[in-house]
Amino acid sequence: MKYVELDTPALLIDREIMMDNLRFMQNYANEHKVHLRPHTKTHKMPKLARLQEELGAVGITVAKVGEAEIMAKNGLKNIFIANEIVGKSKIQRIRKLAETIDISFGIDNIYHVTEIEEVFKGAEKKAQVLIEIEVGEQRSGIIEESDFRTLLENVKACKHVELRGIFSHDGHSYKAENIDECKELYLESVNRTLHFARIAEEMGVKPEVISIGSTPPFMLNFEIPDGVTEIRPGTYILMDSSQANVIGTYERCAASVLTTIISKPTNERVITDVGAKGITAQTRSEGHTNTNGLGRIKEFEDVYIHGVFDEHAIIYNGDFRNQVNIGDKVQIIPNHICPVCNLYEKAYLLSKGEVVEEIPIDCRAKLQ
Repeated sequence: MKYVELDTPALLIDREIMMDNLRFMQNYANEHKVHLRPHTKTHKMPKLARLQEELGAVGITVAKVGEAEIMAKNGLKNIFIANEIVGKSKIQRIRKLAETIDISFGIDNIYHVTEIEEVFKGAEKKAQVLIEIEVGEQRSGIIEESDFRTLLENVKACKHVELRGIFSHDGHSYKAENIDECKELYLESVNRTLHFARIAEEMGVKPEVISIGSTPPFMLNFEIPDGVTEIRPGTYILMDSSQANVIGTYERCAASVLTTIISKPTNERVITDVGAKGITAQTRSEGHTNTNGLGRIKEFEDVYIHGVFDEHAIIYNGDFRNQVNIGDKVQIIPNHICPVCNLYEKAYLLSKGEVVEEIPIDCRAKLQ
C-alpha cells in the first residue's frame, strides 16, 4: 500500500536513505581500519541489527540487559552493553547469555568488580568487562587516574573477571557550537581515552578493545587516531532533526512519524494526532544540534511543532494552515529518534512511497 494509507500515528523508515546511511558508516569504518559496533538503542530492531552485521559490523552495542537478551534471541552473537550493570539478578542474566554468545559490559567502580566476581564464580567463561572513561560528557566513567589504576588492580586480582578493553562516549560533542569545536572536543575525548589505554598497557594489561562513540564526529568524517579499534555510532542509521543540523541537510533523515491533521481551530493553528507519546517533548537546546520546536514537518519548509499534549501536536503557521486540510497526512522528522523508536511497536519500511515491510521493534520498553 501507499504509506499515506496507513493509520496514524505511524513510524516510517525510508529504505533507500537508511541503506545509504548504513553503507556510509561501514565504509567510513573500513577506510579508517576500525571495527564498527553500532549502538542499536537507536532503532531497537533485531532485523536492522542483523542487517548492520551483514554489511560488516563486528557486533552490536546495546544499553540494557533486556535489549541484549532480545538481540541474542534473534541471532545476534556479539554484544557489548555500553553501561554499568548493577544488581546480582542482572549480572546473573549476563552470565546466562555468556554461555551462548560473546557478551561484554561496562564498569567504572570497584563495587561493580566485586559483584561481578561473586556472580561469575564457577562460570565456564570469565566476565568480559570494559572500563568506561569519562571524557567530558559529565555522565558515568572514570575521572581520576588513581581510581583507574586501583580499579584495574582489582580486575587483575579477580579469578572470574577479565578486562576486555576501555570505552568512552563524547556525547558533549552534540553541544559544540560549530564543526571546529566539535572536532576539538572529539580529539580531546579520543586522546584522553587513549591515554588511559596506555596506562593499562603500562600496568601489564593491554586492552584488546579501545572503543569510542557518538555520531556527529563520524558523520563529519573526522580522522580516527591510531590506537582506536572500534566506533559505536547509533543515530546514523535513521538520523533526526538534531543530527541533520550537524551536517546541514535533512536528506539523510530516514525516519519520520506520519500524522493526520485533525483540527484547524484558528487562522494559524493546526492540530495533528500525535503528541508527546508519539514524538516525545525533547529538544536540543545548545550548539550545532540545536533544534527548532519539537519536530520538523518534512514536506514543508520551516514548519515546526510548537508544542505537544499527550496526544496532540500544535503548529502555529498561517501559510501551512491554508495549504492543508483536515484529514491530510504529513510527516514529522523527530528531534531525537532514539526515544521515538521506543514508543512504537513496529516501523513501516518504505520504498518509493510504498510500504514494503513491517518491522517489529522487539526491544522497545526493555529498560531493565
